[in-house]
Amino acid sequence: MNDTNKLSAQTIVFSCLGHLYIHMFTAFYFVIVLALEVDWHLPYHELIELWTLGALMVGVAALPAGMLGDRLGAPVMMIIFFVGMGLCSIGAGLTDSPLTLTLWLTGIGVFAAIYHPVGIPWLVRNTGSKKGKALGFNGIFGSLGGAIAGVTTGFFIDSVDWRAAFIVPGTVCAFTGFALIFFVAHGQVGDTLKTEQSVSESNTQSDMVRVFGVLLITMFIAGIIYNTTQIALPKVFAERHEGLAGEGVFGIGLLVAFVYTAGGVMQFLGGLLADRLSLKMVYVSCILIQVPLLWSAAVLGGIPLLFVTTFMVMANAGALPAENMLLARYTPAGRHGLVFGFKFVLAFGSAPLALDMVAWIIAMTGEFYWVFTTLTVCAVCSLSAAVFLPPKHVRALPEPSERQ
Repeated sequence: MNDTNKLSAQTIVFSCLGHLYIHMFTAFYFVIVLALEVDWHLPYHELIELWTLGALMVGVAALPAGMLGDRLGAPVMMIIFFVGMGLCSIGAGLTDSPLTLTLWLTGIGVFAAIYHPVGIPWLVRNTGSKKGKALGFNGIFGSLGGAIAGVTTGFFIDSVDWRAAFIVPGTVCAFTGFALIFFVAHGQVGDTLKTEQSVSESNTQSDMVRVFGVLLITMFIAGIIYNTTQIALPKVFAERHEGLAGEGVFGIGLLVAFVYTAGGVMQFLGGLLADRLSLKMVYVSCILIQVPLLWSAAVLGGIPLLFVTTFMVMANAGALPAENMLLARYTPAGRHGLVFGFKFVLAFGSAPLALDMVAWIIAMTGEFYWVFTTLTVCAVCSLSAAVFLPPKHVRALPEPSERQ
């Protein structure tokens, strides 16, 4: 393995670990909250609202984080991401009040915002011609993060307490940052600054505006559906598992892990489909599938609920590669950073709205039926917008070194 390939491989490792960590650290609180209900004697809807500011920061801070990445370099920002998020998680595990927990959770959100606008472009720049494969592999780690959040959190809560569920992952994350410092200092991890070329001349101005306008709607709604599902699933499984999870929080974590592991596999398969089929067909189909599944999740329990939510998350994840490819192919290459930064502001900026929506609906009705009914309506609206995407399939231009 030459030095360039070695640098690329190690960049992929840290980028994939970062993707795993961010999805783990932005999901584990929704399992921890089940233990806090008992320990702090506070209602569920009040406890999940403590993450509102943190969820807001994941979206709001994404754009400035990307701009800092352009100035300081991706490796430096990734070090800040790992160490900062890890230390804030440790702090959350040592807190004794809702106010201080809110502050530490907000800190997790601020540092978590770094990953997507910095880590994903960093991966793309350093993976040569196999970008689609690398992004699909990276996507699996993101979904595994959501899965591991349920398993590890449930394990630490049942075997130690909720504090360990914050402190142990936080320690691992911070030490990953220190490891990255070592690799960067020894020149074994860096950044290859090159610009990927894409087709823009074959797209009309009206096509670009049309695609971007449609995706503004669908990306925001997809974020609402993803974040609401992530928030609700641990509590829904706790209420409706019908003996499937056994006793304790660990079983519930396993069910959540199963759902998001399947979602990670589907994201990889979605990338393969997007390479071979019409992007519009793949994207619209993934949205369409979610409509009956969301409606079914409103009323089912036990094994049927597990399978419905699994396919629901798989469809949501499967749309992501096609969505990213649509953005890239209908956006001038010089604006990719701006557009993708804006995408992550939309995707993660929807999290506080999803959080408040769940808290408000549960406070008013006490039932998750209305949560999933609302998401069904959202999916129908997204589908209505997605059908207006241009039907044509446009291939990206190869990089100069790949042209004949």
